Formats: sequence, structure tokens, C-alpha cells
Amino acid sequence: MEYQPVKLFYEEEGKGFPVVLLHGFPLDHTIWQPVVPELASKARLILPDLRGHGRSPVTDEMYTMRLLAEDIVALLDDLKIERAVVVGHSMGGYVSLAFAHAFPWRLAGLGLVATHAASDNPERRQGRYLMIEKIKRRGVLPLIKDMGTKLTINPELANQLESIMMNTSPTGMINSLKGMAERTDMTQELSSMDVPAVVIAGKEDPILPVEKARTTAQLLSKAWFVEVPQAGHMPMLEAPRDVAAALLQLIEVASNT
Repeated sequence: MEYQPVKLFYEEEGKGFPVVLLHGFPLDHTIWQPVVPELASKARLILPDLRGHGRSPVTDEMYTMRLLAEDIVALLDDLKIERAVVVGHSMGGYVSLAFAHAFPWRLAGLGLVATHAASDNPERRQGRYLMIEKIKRRGVLPLIKDMGTKLTINPELANQLESIMMNTSPTGMINSLKGMAERTDMTQELSSMDVPAVVIAGKEDPILPVEKARTTAQLLSKAWFVEVPQAGHMPMLEAPRDVAAALLQLIEVASNT
């Protein structure tokens, strides 16, 4: 299959070892802003909007996780970065795993936040396609209203997340949902990902059971697990200091490996 990467919108902060921070669906790079101040003194942070999200280009094909990973490789090439720590939240975690599998020589460390390695079960997969039909019939607003309250245990943050999601196009949402529904199960690949890794999960996450994230950490050969109390599916917003501390540890280990 021939991949056609797009030029992603991104922001850069800080100096040091390169770290790419990938957001989840259907958000954008701004979800990472609360952890940037603590990380920027130790790392060169690359914060892209994934294809179809935020200010990045929208294209018409299904956004497979491999396609989105190819976009990240193209961005690293443009920035003349050979190897980086790649950190992904939720769908961004699926992209990070696709990156780790396809481009291991470009990966110095792996961060997985509120995410896991398994593919969708039939019920979850069907749910994504039902969501696509709802977007086609009713637009994105009902989905956004529903998701805002599921993503976080903090009502004030729910409003902030809804505002971010409004910047994602219906086409971007639909093509991302298709890509997640059809994504490859990466569980069997975890043991071969031979880089330092941290798996971070919110204790109160209503979307991802903590044990599923813990199992992902156990299957990675060089990973440790961080459970964040009083956080749901958005720990970088709900408990930024805890997430920043975990990522600083990953950056330190990866940069010295």
C-alpha cells in the first residue's frame, strides 16, 4: 500500500531530546499544554495536530493508524529528527504503537496515556460505525456533547474539551472512526518493542479500565505503569504534574539509552 503523508500543523516548545506528543480523538495538540512548562526545560517538544484534526489537512480516505504514523515520520523528516520519544493519548496511543511497530529505528521511547494495544471487539467496532452514521445524519454536535462528559470527571474540563472538538471536521471524525474500528491488534507486538516505555492511566477513567492499561505495561519489555488518582481519560489535563513527572522519567531514561 502506498501512503501519502500530509504536512501536519504543529507547534514546538523547549530544547533537548525530541519528544512527540500525540493527542486523542477528536481533539488537538492543545490538550498537552498543561504539561509543556514542566517538560520544555528537558525536551524539544513537537506537538502536531493529527490529520483531520485541529489545523492539519483533512483528506477523504480512511485514517488507518499506520497512515497517521506515516504523517509523523514525514514530520520528523522535515524537522531532521532521526529518533524521538513518541507519546500518544487514546487514539494517539494507537498511532504511537503503529509507529513503534513500523519504524522501530526511529523510536527512542514510548509513552502510552489512557490507551491500550488491543483492537476493537465486535461491539466496540459496531459502536464506531453507528457513531459515523449519527454524524452523517445529525452532525458532530450530539457526539461532542456526549463525549465531553465521558472524557473527564471534571465538568469544567468537559466544556473546554467540547470547544476543542468543535475544531475537528466531520470528515476528520468519520475517517478517524473508520481507522480505529479497523485497526490492527498490537498486543502480540508489544514484547518486541525494545525501548523504554511508560503506560499512564487515570484511576477513574470510564473509557479505559485501569487493568487493561496495566496489562499493556506488563507485556512491554521495558515498561513501567503509572496510575493517576483522581483522573479520568484526560490525565494530562486533570493531573498534569503527575503526567509530567512520569514523562520526565521516560525522557531521562530514553535519552540515556
